[in-house]
Amino acid sequence: MFPAIFSIAAAARLDAQTATPASENTGLSTTASRRSGDVRVDGRLDEPAWNQAAPITRFRQTQPNEGESATQRTEVRILFDDEAVYVGARMYDSLGVRGVHGRLARRDELVPGNGMSALTSDLFVVHFDTFHDRLGEAVFLINPLGVRSDALNIGGSGLDPAWDPVWEGAARIDSLGWTAELRIPLSQLRFSRVRAQTWGMQIERFIDRRNEWDAWAFWRRTEGGGPIKYGSLTDLEIERHTRSLEILPYLLTGDRFAAATPGDPFHSKSDVIYRTGADVRYLLTSNLTLDATINPDFGQVEADPAVVNLSAFETFFPEKRPFFVAGAGAFDFGSFSCYFCSNVSSLGVFYSRRIGRPPQLGGYVDDNSKFADVPAASAILGAAKLTGRTYNGYTVGVLDAVTSREVAAYRTGLTAPTQFQAVEPLTNYFVGRMRRDFNAGNTVVGGIVTSTVRRLADPLLNDSLHAHAEAAGVDLWRSWASQTYSFRSQLVLSDVGGSAPAITRTMRSSAHYFQRPDRKASGDGLFSARFDTTATELRGYGYYARLGKDNGNWLWEAANNVRSPGFEVNDLAFLNRADYDWMNADVARQWTVPGSWYRNLIVIGGGQQQFDYDGLLTDRQAQIFSSVQLLNYWSLFGFFITHPVVYDDRATRGGPVVRGHGFNDIGYNLSSDNRKRVVFGLNGEWGTATGEPGNFSFVRPAVTVKFGSNASIDFTPSFSRSRGPQYVSTIGDPTATSFYGSRYVFSQIDQRSLSLDTRLNVTFTPQLTLELYAQPFFASGRYYDYEEFVAPRALRKLVYGRDIGTIDEVRDSTGALTGFRIDPDASGPGAPFTIDNPNFSLRSLRGNAVLRWEYRPGSTLFFVWQQSRSGSTAVGTFDLVRDRALLFRDRPINIFQLKVNYWLGR
Repeated sequence: MFPAIFSIAAAARLDAQTATPASENTGLSTTASRRSGDVRVDGRLDEPAWNQAAPITRFRQTQPNEGESATQRTEVRILFDDEAVYVGARMYDSLGVRGVHGRLARRDELVPGNGMSALTSDLFVVHFDTFHDRLGEAVFLINPLGVRSDALNIGGSGLDPAWDPVWEGAARIDSLGWTAELRIPLSQLRFSRVRAQTWGMQIERFIDRRNEWDAWAFWRRTEGGGPIKYGSLTDLEIERHTRSLEILPYLLTGDRFAAATPGDPFHSKSDVIYRTGADVRYLLTSNLTLDATINPDFGQVEADPAVVNLSAFETFFPEKRPFFVAGAGAFDFGSFSCYFCSNVSSLGVFYSRRIGRPPQLGGYVDDNSKFADVPAASAILGAAKLTGRTYNGYTVGVLDAVTSREVAAYRTGLTAPTQFQAVEPLTNYFVGRMRRDFNAGNTVVGGIVTSTVRRLADPLLNDSLHAHAEAAGVDLWRSWASQTYSFRSQLVLSDVGGSAPAITRTMRSSAHYFQRPDRKASGDGLFSARFDTTATELRGYGYYARLGKDNGNWLWEAANNVRSPGFEVNDLAFLNRADYDWMNADVARQWTVPGSWYRNLIVIGGGQQQFDYDGLLTDRQAQIFSSVQLLNYWSLFGFFITHPVVYDDRATRGGPVVRGHGFNDIGYNLSSDNRKRVVFGLNGEWGTATGEPGNFSFVRPAVTVKFGSNASIDFTPSFSRSRGPQYVSTIGDPTATSFYGSRYVFSQIDQRSLSLDTRLNVTFTPQLTLELYAQPFFASGRYYDYEEFVAPRALRKLVYGRDIGTIDEVRDSTGALTGFRIDPDASGPGAPFTIDNPNFSLRSLRGNAVLRWEYRPGSTLFFVWQQSRSGSTAVGTFDLVRDRALLFRDRPINIFQLKVNYWLGR
């Protein structure tokens, strides 16, 4: 009912590192020494080889006391040979063993940029800008207990925590503090082809008990930072560049146990699963990598959470599959940034979850059969991607994937013959992305092309899906004045083609609603936007631009975000709606130096508005936001949004424009010091509608309890309740002339949901971990006051049985409510109609357990248990006692899997 905040970049800004002015880092450099003598990676630093390297000892605080010298001494040395780079670090602590805090965790849970402020461990971090392009970096992290993390940023595309290079790291705690030893094979890094190398480098240390970050190269919070401010690592000499080959074959076996419907010819109580495949990585050159996967399996990936979606729009779920998550930054395009904004999306053209999606016509088979065997997902026959950076400054990403033709078997009755229907065609997906940086990384120009091609041999597929879909875009990012100011822009052209029924289906979809009877737009200034049921092509464009001041005490931004009516990229991207011109402006003031009661503080004020291509105002809001970290490291943020009554061109789902209510919305978040053994948080939102009755409330408390140094439990319940208008159905009625021959039936709905998310993490060793996740979920919706709008472009509605017409309940022979019979104008000419009972009460339980053992470097064994169960009743009341009892009577689906992969590398 009310918008969720899409992005609050300013909150993240307060977690950024601090630094000194750029001039203080000018000329900051150190040398790497060629290794002479053995180095055994055991964390002891007792080999004579380490004495050959001059130590790096100059570190200064980035927090809590910005610019002051580090309180504890740190020494770091860098060695290299023809095979690897070695890093040795001695972290002194004045309290000795008592001052060192370590925590066991699974690899990659301590990735910078993925919740740094939530860490409860001392850390040592090294960043290598191997191309010295001042944009990208490879990050390696270790803690005193030997827990490792790594991340990769290709050409400034953002840190990718899914990157999993094979490297060695060990740490030791002793009476002086702790030590760390890292060996990073050159085969796992990407760098230029020249013999004499200079890399950018940053070294950081985190001291948990003091909440202190120390850095070798640093910059103030009010300045731009990152690789552009790193120091230099010189005197690296790489004599040869090997072409390494890594193969990761896997073998999976498992069982799926589920209750089958009596007489179901396609499913039994137990199904045995066998699968094999492989991932391949080949280093074509020192800077370009080819990754391929054959018949991949993602059984260890956590299931998506349960949701209730009563809108006409698809629910977005993030990508979790390792092959697509790793290296995703190389394909990043359309990134959207704003200090505060809502109800707006980025100009993305690649959403990898389209590859291997559930068959798109699976619902058609389910709706037209008694028994059906529909594949859960389109099998990925193979996929390959090329990523890296060329010697002359081009960052490239190329991906191609092929998914198989999927066929569903079904029967319309118990004794009916088995029939077959293709539900997904053989499809090829392609993405090509390239960026070129200039001016020491302050200017980046890029482009992207995507293509989806389907083999539509079946009439139903041909009338439902696009035969081909393409998109091409260009983007520009420019910063100046030491990255104080920046300009970002993106432009994308889209084209889809297919049969006339398939294109008509797209035009009528919730992203476009070309069929809206009062729609005036017939073009977008470049392409036709007319509703044409004979068209076999649809074209459009999207555009985004932002100008902002990103550093300093005072910040500001102005942005424009446009989608033409015919813009369509859903074959390989995620697009909820087109046909809008959105704009915003914000001003912010930040305080990064601690004051008498805060450590950092920011206040943002601004507004936004949106028009469709008919010129109708469809969104407007003003807002204020503030975030603060207190001296005791508790954090708090809050916002207030006011939104007036505006036009709504989506409410009637293809019908005429009406008015949408306004609202006032308040949100808040409170979190305690994350370093403590018990951490609390409280997040919530509350709003009231204006122009008509309605309200919304949401609350999500959270608690994390840490047991010893190796286990934690997170409990995050959430409860929401909303009351307001909800679309029900469209009924044809020639007497409804003001609504072009249809009645658009709405109702009020009282909707509630409760989610009880629970996570348990146990780390036995850095290589052996157990993760448990469970989400009991309950939701209900009670529909009441069935109504219709009094007129197009109006806000007021008329309630059946009170303001107009009559309404009567329809019940079956058992007395159960099955629907409502509505006569819209009583004795008038309008024909009565019946709607089914839309009330619902849903319940589900989703959970999984994953035991992960890295039994040798790069090789992993997974034991996975997944359980899901769900049920529903046509009752709109929320009754937790009733639904909890029913949930455990629902038949569960249990899946047990054992997956083993083995790394073969050279």
